Amino acid sequence: MKKVLIAIVALSLSMSTMMSCKEAADKAKEATEKAADSLEEAGDDLKDAANDAVDAVKDAGEEMKESGEQALDSIKKAGEETMDKAKEMGEDVKDAAKETADDLKKVADDAKEKLDH
Repeated sequence: MKKVLIAIVALSLSMSTMMSCKEAADKAKEATEKAADSLEEAGDDLKDAANDAVDAVKDAGEEMKESGEQALDSIKKAGEETMDKAKEMGEDVKDAAKETADDLKKVADDAKEKLDH
């Protein structure tokens, strides 16, 4: 009878251990599935974040291109205005030099006339 009782106790312990192992395996499987789902979600979030970053860089590049074009237009306009002003100043200097030359010629003619008399 003792042998039967020991066998029953041993069988109960084996069954209990086997049930605990099965539960642990089921829990491990469930945890693995949850971890896989979490990793998949994280991967999707990272992909979305990367796409958003690419879009932001593209937008910034386009804005920089537009700003650069505006700056070039402004520089070109300023250069044209500077050239126009330089031409005007050149014309003014030319006119002033001609006027001065005419005045000097007149003074020289007047002086020559006075010397001749």
